[in-house]
Amino acid sequence: MSLKINEIEAKSILIKSGLPVSDWVINCYNGCLFGCMYCYAAQIARWKHPNEEWGSYLDVKINAPQLLKKELDKLSMRRPSSRYNFGSIFFSSVTDPYVGMEAKYKLTKKCLEVLLEFGYQGPVSILTKSPLVTRDIDLFKQFKDIEVGMTITGLDDKISRFLEVKAPPVTSRIKALKVLSDNAINTYAFVGPIVPHFIYNEEKIKEVIDKLEEIGVKKVWFEHLNLNSKIKDRLFNYLKKDSPELIPEFEKADTEEYREKLNKIIEKQMKGRKIKMGFKEVIYHKKLAKK
Repeated sequence: MSLKINEIEAKSILIKSGLPVSDWVINCYNGCLFGCMYCYAAQIARWKHPNEEWGSYLDVKINAPQLLKKELDKLSMRRPSSRYNFGSIFFSSVTDPYVGMEAKYKLTKKCLEVLLEFGYQGPVSILTKSPLVTRDIDLFKQFKDIEVGMTITGLDDKISRFLEVKAPPVTSRIKALKVLSDNAINTYAFVGPIVPHFIYNEEKIKEVIDKLEEIGVKKVWFEHLNLNSKIKDRLFNYLKKDSPELIPEFEKADTEEYREKLNKIIEKQMKGRKIKMGFKEVIYHKKLAKK
Protein backbone atom coordinates (compact mmCIF):
# COMPACT_ATOMS: atom_id res chain seq x y z
CA MET A 1 0.00 0.00 0.00
CA SER A 2 1.51 3.32 -1.09
CA LEU A 3 1.53 6.25 1.32
CA LYS A 4 0.35 9.69 0.35
CA ILE A 5 1.60 12.66 2.39
CA ASN A 6 -0.18 15.93 1.60
CA GLU A 7 1.04 19.29 2.91
CA ILE A 8 -1.97 21.53 3.42
CA GLU A 9 -2.83 24.85 5.09
CA ALA A 10 -5.55 24.61 7.70
CA LYS A 11 -8.18 27.30 8.21
CA SER A 12 -8.36 26.69 11.97
CA ILE A 13 -6.48 24.56 14.48
CA LEU A 14 -7.90 25.25 17.96
CA ILE A 15 -11.34 23.68 17.65
CA LYS A 16 -14.15 23.65 20.21
CA SER A 17 -14.47 20.07 21.37
CA GLY A 18 -17.50 17.82 21.35
CA LEU A 19 -15.79 15.44 23.77
CA PRO A 20 -17.00 15.22 27.39
CA VAL A 21 -13.46 15.45 28.79
CA SER A 22 -11.98 18.42 26.91
CA ASP A 23 -12.99 21.93 25.89
CA TRP A 24 -10.70 22.24 22.87
CA VAL A 25 -8.92 19.89 20.48
CA ILE A 26 -5.83 20.37 18.35
CA ASN A 27 -5.30 18.05 15.37
CA CYS A 28 -2.08 18.88 13.53
CA TYR A 29 -2.75 16.10 11.06
CA ASN A 30 -5.76 14.69 9.22
CA GLY A 31 -5.68 10.93 8.76
CA CYS A 32 -3.29 8.54 10.46
CA LEU A 33 -0.66 6.20 9.08
CA PHE A 34 -1.12 3.67 11.90
CA GLY A 35 -4.22 2.29 10.15
CA CYS A 36 -5.87 0.68 13.20
CA MET A 37 -8.80 -1.46 12.10
CA TYR A 38 -11.16 -0.36 14.88
CA CYS A 39 -10.49 3.39 14.61
CA TYR A 40 -13.55 5.66 14.66
CA ALA A 41 -11.52 8.49 13.08
CA ALA A 42 -11.42 6.62 9.77
CA GLN A 43 -15.00 7.64 9.02
CA ILE A 44 -14.42 11.24 10.13
CA ALA A 45 -11.39 11.80 7.93
CA ARG A 46 -12.86 9.99 4.95
CA TRP A 47 -14.88 12.96 3.67
CA LYS A 48 -11.63 14.41 2.29
CA HIS A 49 -10.38 11.02 1.09
CA PRO A 50 -13.49 9.05 0.07
CA ASN A 51 -11.65 6.52 -2.08
CA GLU A 52 -8.46 6.07 -0.08
CA GLU A 53 -7.76 3.37 2.47
CA TRP A 54 -7.41 4.41 6.10
CA GLY A 55 -3.73 4.33 6.96
CA SER A 56 -2.59 5.23 3.44
CA TYR A 57 -2.77 9.03 3.68
CA LEU A 58 -1.86 11.87 5.98
CA ASP A 59 -2.68 15.55 5.58
CA VAL A 60 0.00 17.64 7.27
CA LYS A 61 -1.28 21.03 8.46
CA ILE A 62 1.99 22.85 7.92
CA ASN A 63 0.68 26.18 9.23
CA ALA A 64 -0.64 24.72 12.52
CA PRO A 65 1.81 26.51 14.91
CA GLN A 66 1.40 29.93 13.28
CA LEU A 67 -2.38 29.49 13.17
CA LEU A 68 -2.49 28.44 16.83
CA LYS A 69 -0.61 31.58 17.87
CA LYS A 70 -3.11 33.79 16.03
CA GLU A 71 -6.10 31.94 17.44
CA LEU A 72 -4.77 32.07 21.00
CA ASP A 73 -4.24 35.83 20.71
CA LYS A 74 -7.71 36.32 19.26
CA LEU A 75 -9.35 34.16 21.91
CA SER A 76 -7.52 35.91 24.75
CA MET A 77 -8.78 39.28 23.48
CA ARG A 78 -12.35 37.98 23.64
CA ARG A 79 -11.79 36.49 27.10
CA PRO A 80 -9.30 38.77 28.87
CA SER A 81 -10.29 37.54 32.34
CA SER A 82 -9.33 33.97 31.40
CA ARG A 83 -6.48 34.78 29.04
CA TYR A 84 -4.19 32.03 30.30
CA ASN A 85 -6.81 29.38 31.02
CA PHE A 86 -9.92 29.11 28.89
CA GLY A 87 -10.42 25.38 29.27
CA SER A 88 -8.70 22.06 28.66
CA ILE A 89 -6.89 21.25 25.41
CA PHE A 90 -6.60 17.74 23.96
CA PHE A 91 -4.03 16.46 21.42
CA SER A 92 -5.61 14.82 19.35
CA SER A 93 -9.17 13.71 18.71
CA VAL A 94 -9.08 12.37 15.13
CA THR A 95 -5.42 11.53 14.57
CA ASP A 96 -2.31 10.57 16.52
CA PRO A 97 -0.30 13.65 17.54
CA TYR A 98 2.92 11.62 17.34
CA VAL A 99 2.27 9.75 14.11
CA GLY A 100 5.56 8.91 12.36
CA MET A 101 5.72 12.07 10.22
CA GLU A 102 5.77 14.14 13.43
CA ALA A 103 9.49 13.26 13.61
CA LYS A 104 9.95 15.27 10.42
CA TYR A 105 7.39 18.08 10.72
CA LYS A 106 7.39 18.53 14.53
CA LEU A 107 3.96 20.20 14.41
CA THR A 108 2.76 18.82 17.75
CA LYS A 109 6.03 19.91 19.35
CA LYS A 110 5.79 23.39 17.83
CA CYS A 111 2.18 23.78 18.97
CA LEU A 112 3.19 22.83 22.50
CA GLU A 113 5.94 25.46 22.29
CA VAL A 114 3.36 28.04 21.16
CA LEU A 115 1.21 27.22 24.21
CA LEU A 116 4.22 27.66 26.50
CA GLU A 117 5.27 30.93 24.87
CA PHE A 118 1.71 32.17 25.23
CA GLY A 119 1.82 31.32 28.94
CA TYR A 120 -1.10 28.91 28.83
CA GLN A 121 -2.04 27.65 32.30
CA GLY A 122 -5.00 25.39 31.51
CA PRO A 123 -5.04 21.59 31.46
CA VAL A 124 -3.37 19.91 28.48
CA SER A 125 -3.89 16.24 27.65
CA ILE A 126 -2.07 14.15 25.05
CA LEU A 127 -3.03 10.68 23.82
CA THR A 128 -0.83 8.68 21.47
CA LYS A 129 0.37 5.22 20.48
CA SER A 130 3.89 6.37 19.70
CA PRO A 131 7.03 6.27 21.86
CA LEU A 132 8.10 9.40 19.94
CA VAL A 133 6.18 11.27 22.63
CA THR A 134 9.17 10.88 24.98
CA ARG A 135 11.09 13.29 22.74
CA ASP A 136 9.11 16.17 24.28
CA ILE A 137 9.56 15.36 27.96
CA ASP A 138 11.48 18.62 28.53
CA LEU A 139 8.51 20.54 27.14
CA PHE A 140 6.00 18.62 29.25
CA LYS A 141 7.90 19.54 32.40
CA GLN A 142 7.31 23.24 31.68
CA PHE A 143 3.52 22.99 31.71
CA LYS A 144 1.55 23.75 34.86
CA ASP A 145 -1.06 21.06 34.22
CA ILE A 146 -0.38 18.30 31.69
CA GLU A 147 -1.05 14.59 31.37
CA VAL A 148 0.29 12.23 28.74
CA GLY A 149 -1.44 9.00 27.85
CA MET A 150 -0.87 5.91 25.75
CA THR A 151 -3.48 3.69 24.14
CA ILE A 152 -2.85 0.18 25.44
CA THR A 153 -4.95 -2.65 24.03
CA GLY A 154 -3.11 -5.38 25.92
CA LEU A 155 0.39 -6.44 26.92
CA ASP A 156 1.10 -8.68 23.94
CA ASP A 157 2.41 -7.38 20.62
CA LYS A 158 0.14 -9.87 18.84
CA ILE A 159 -2.63 -7.30 19.22
CA SER A 160 -0.67 -4.49 17.61
CA ARG A 161 0.38 -6.78 14.77
CA PHE A 162 -3.20 -7.93 14.26
CA LEU A 163 -5.50 -4.89 14.53
CA GLU A 164 -3.15 -1.91 14.96
CA VAL A 165 -1.53 -2.67 11.66
CA LYS A 166 1.26 -0.08 11.48
CA ALA A 167 1.22 1.29 15.01
CA PRO A 168 4.26 0.90 17.28
CA PRO A 169 4.24 -2.38 19.27
CA VAL A 170 2.34 -2.21 22.53
CA THR A 171 5.47 -3.24 24.45
CA SER A 172 7.21 -0.08 23.23
CA ARG A 173 4.27 1.98 24.49
CA ILE A 174 4.54 0.40 27.93
CA LYS A 175 8.24 1.32 28.01
CA ALA A 176 7.43 4.88 26.95
CA LEU A 177 4.85 5.22 29.72
CA LYS A 178 7.46 4.12 32.25
CA VAL A 179 9.98 6.65 30.91
CA LEU A 180 7.36 9.40 31.21
CA SER A 181 6.41 8.32 34.74
CA ASP A 182 10.08 8.09 35.77
CA ASN A 183 10.42 11.71 34.62
CA ALA A 184 7.58 12.79 36.91
CA ILE A 185 5.11 13.31 34.04
CA ASN A 186 1.50 12.65 35.00
CA THR A 187 0.58 9.59 32.90
CA TYR A 188 -2.56 7.70 32.00
CA ALA A 189 -3.49 4.74 29.85
CA PHE A 190 -6.42 4.34 27.52
CA VAL A 191 -7.40 0.68 27.35
CA GLY A 192 -9.63 0.93 24.37
CA PRO A 193 -11.18 -0.63 22.70
CA ILE A 194 -11.21 -3.68 24.93
CA VAL A 195 -10.56 -6.24 22.21
CA PRO A 196 -12.34 -9.60 22.48
CA HIS A 197 -10.22 -12.75 22.12
CA PHE A 198 -7.09 -10.90 23.28
CA ILE A 199 -8.46 -9.34 26.48
CA TYR A 200 -11.54 -11.32 27.29
CA ASN A 201 -11.28 -12.53 30.87
CA GLU A 202 -10.56 -11.30 34.38
CA GLU A 203 -6.98 -12.57 34.50
CA LYS A 204 -6.02 -10.71 31.32
CA ILE A 205 -7.56 -7.48 32.58
CA LYS A 206 -5.86 -7.89 35.95
CA GLU A 207 -2.48 -8.32 34.23
CA VAL A 208 -2.96 -5.07 32.30
CA ILE A 209 -3.96 -3.06 35.37
CA ASP A 210 -1.16 -4.60 37.46
CA LYS A 211 1.40 -3.60 34.83
CA LEU A 212 0.08 -0.06 34.49
CA GLU A 213 0.15 0.37 38.27
CA GLU A 214 3.67 -1.08 38.43
CA ILE A 215 5.10 1.48 35.96
CA GLY A 216 3.53 4.45 37.73
CA VAL A 217 0.48 5.23 35.60
CA LYS A 218 -1.91 7.45 37.57
CA LYS A 219 -5.17 6.85 35.75
CA VAL A 220 -6.67 4.29 33.37
CA TRP A 221 -9.62 4.70 31.02
CA PHE A 222 -11.53 1.75 29.61
CA GLU A 223 -13.61 1.71 26.44
CA HIS A 224 -15.98 -0.88 25.04
CA LEU A 225 -15.57 -1.81 21.39
CA ASN A 226 -17.41 0.71 19.22
CA LEU A 227 -19.19 -1.22 16.47
CA ASN A 228 -21.20 1.42 14.68
CA SER A 229 -22.09 0.40 11.13
CA LYS A 230 -19.09 1.99 9.37
CA ILE A 231 -16.51 0.70 11.86
CA LYS A 232 -18.13 -2.73 11.83
CA ASP A 233 -18.09 -2.97 8.02
CA ARG A 234 -14.40 -2.11 7.83
CA LEU A 235 -13.35 -4.29 10.77
CA PHE A 236 -15.40 -7.32 9.75
CA ASN A 237 -14.19 -7.17 6.14
CA TYR A 238 -10.67 -7.35 7.55
CA LEU A 239 -11.57 -10.23 9.88
CA LYS A 240 -13.22 -12.17 7.03
CA LYS A 241 -9.93 -12.18 5.16
CA ASP A 242 -7.58 -12.91 8.06
CA SER A 243 -9.46 -14.48 10.98
CA PRO A 244 -13.11 -15.24 10.16
CA GLU A 245 -13.37 -17.49 13.22
CA LEU A 246 -13.14 -14.38 15.43
CA ILE A 247 -16.22 -12.66 14.00
CA PRO A 248 -18.67 -14.34 16.45
CA GLU A 249 -16.52 -13.15 19.37
CA PHE A 250 -16.54 -9.59 18.08
CA GLU A 251 -20.30 -9.74 17.52
CA LYS A 252 -20.74 -10.96 21.10
CA ALA A 253 -18.74 -7.94 22.31
CA ASP A 254 -21.52 -5.70 21.01
CA THR A 255 -24.15 -7.17 23.33
CA GLU A 256 -25.39 -5.69 26.59
CA GLU A 257 -24.76 -8.97 28.42
CA TYR A 258 -21.09 -8.93 27.38
CA ARG A 259 -20.65 -5.27 28.39
CA GLU A 260 -22.28 -5.75 31.78
CA LYS A 261 -20.05 -8.74 32.55
CA LEU A 262 -16.97 -6.77 31.51
CA ASN A 263 -18.06 -3.77 33.58
CA LYS A 264 -18.28 -5.95 36.71
CA ILE A 265 -14.85 -7.48 36.09
CA ILE A 266 -13.22 -4.07 35.67
CA GLU A 267 -15.02 -2.62 38.68
CA LYS A 268 -13.80 -5.55 40.80
CA GLN A 269 -10.20 -5.29 39.56
CA MET A 270 -10.01 -1.51 40.07
CA LYS A 271 -11.32 -1.64 43.64
CA GLY A 272 -8.82 -0.59 46.31
CA ARG A 273 -6.05 0.37 43.89
CA LYS A 274 -3.94 3.52 43.84
CA ILE A 275 -4.46 3.87 40.10
CA LYS A 276 -7.70 5.74 39.42
CA MET A 277 -10.36 5.03 36.82
CA GLY A 278 -11.12 7.72 34.30
CA PHE A 279 -14.77 8.62 33.72
CA LYS A 280 -15.68 6.31 36.67
CA GLU A 281 -17.15 3.76 34.26
CA VAL A 282 -16.26 1.93 31.07
CA ILE A 283 -16.90 4.22 28.11
CA TYR A 284 -19.64 3.09 25.76
CA HIS A 285 -20.18 5.40 22.79
CA LYS A 286 -23.86 4.70 22.22
CA LYS A 287 -24.60 5.47 25.85
CA LEU A 288 -22.61 8.73 25.63
CA ALA A 289 -24.52 9.75 22.52
CA LYS A 290 -27.80 9.53 24.44
CA LYS A 291 -26.62 11.87 27.19
